[in-house]
Amino acid sequence: MARLLIRNCDVLRFPASPALSSGAGLPVIDLGQDILVDGQKIQAIAPTGTIPLAPETEVLEAEGMLAVPGMVNTHAHVPMVLFRGVAEDVVLDEWFNNYIWPLESNLTPEDVYWGAQLGLAEMIENGITYVADHYFYMDEVAQAVQQAGIRANLAWAVFGHEGPAKLEQTIEFIQRWQGGADGRITTWLGPHAPYTTGPDFLRLCARRAREIGVGIHIHVSETSAQVELSLKEYGITPVQMLLETGVLDVPTIFGHCLYPSPADIDIMADHPCGVSQAPKTYLKAGMGLGPVVTLRQRGIPVGLASDGAASNNTLDLYEQMRLTALTQKHQAHDARAMTIAEVLEIAYRGGAQVVRRADDLGELEPGRQADIVLLRQDSLSATPRYQPAANLVYSICARDVDTVLCAGKLLLRHRQHLTLDKERIKQEVNARLERLVQRVPGRRIAVYPT
Repeated sequence: MARLLIRNCDVLRFPASPALSSGAGLPVIDLGQDILVDGQKIQAIAPTGTIPLAPETEVLEAEGMLAVPGMVNTHAHVPMVLFRGVAEDVVLDEWFNNYIWPLESNLTPEDVYWGAQLGLAEMIENGITYVADHYFYMDEVAQAVQQAGIRANLAWAVFGHEGPAKLEQTIEFIQRWQGGADGRITTWLGPHAPYTTGPDFLRLCARRAREIGVGIHIHVSETSAQVELSLKEYGITPVQMLLETGVLDVPTIFGHCLYPSPADIDIMADHPCGVSQAPKTYLKAGMGLGPVVTLRQRGIPVGLASDGAASNNTLDLYEQMRLTALTQKHQAHDARAMTIAEVLEIAYRGGAQVVRRADDLGELEPGRQADIVLLRQDSLSATPRYQPAANLVYSICARDVDTVLCAGKLLLRHRQHLTLDKERIKQEVNARLERLVQRVPGRRIAVYPT
């Protein structure tokens, strides 16, 4: 197996016991460390010069850089980068019904493949090594993931009106790709949302998920209007619908979940679910903010998410990390809310918890997967370094990502891609744009209820 020594970097280390609730201990940044990678895993972390090296070990000089875990993007629609910027300053129902869902009806499998490559390249440059993606034509997304070298939890989005036959097609995808790309790909079911599927279809999804042994990735309680619609039509909240239909019997990723009731939170705390948060999307769409502090106080895993670039414009979790801290302070009217320690917990360990990989991702420790990002700390905005952890949250940005490893393999070295051809990707994407942005009257993939 290949051996790599990352020499003379600083290393972000977390307290021994995970802390989902508030009051997490501040992570430690150990200065002047070497990280030995053997195959896909971290073998050792020790002060520089103290790890014995075999002759064939490759050395990566990293003096002055900060090593952090690769980030987990817990809810994304990666190929939606194809529609970045086409629907701005519009309300949510108009965004779906007049722009995005009509435009997505234009997609071909090849479009999705190149859109996925564009999004994956952007995420690698932003220090993301794992994405939970929820989209269409997922065989093509899986092929792009395989080439890019990152990890992914892939869920083929399906609407209730597409029926059981479409659901079975997505299950065939699950079976084709489960454990694919040398184990880097996990596949789950992806019913779109309670407001686009309905209870009977959700029961079918839950039953089939149990039968084939997979989890479910779904949008939940994104807006107060969605919750009110559920109460009006069914007499229960979306979270309660997921409970009654059996969805919560399997591991579940909740996309957004900004409006859980106290009873919903009780349910969530008793079931294997995690919540994805993308505050830039919520601010941009005027949706409100999720109760992140409360969720964590109840032991519910919370991770960062980019959502799609059509609503968020970037696939940048450093931006989301900063906004999570700032918006929670703003919401609480208290500068002590969402401390540096808490937001770093969410950004790294929280993401791993949401995708059910807390045992081997989200921290840099011997025996864990070698998903490692090296950040430059020499920018003007990160100088001086009185508190490196504070700089990591409030000063360092995605442009400071220098080098990225996933499963011990170099994907980005000194900002140069090693697995993807960035110029070819841009060329392929740009060649498709004129066709993709044509809105055909009466054609859209679904209807957003108003």
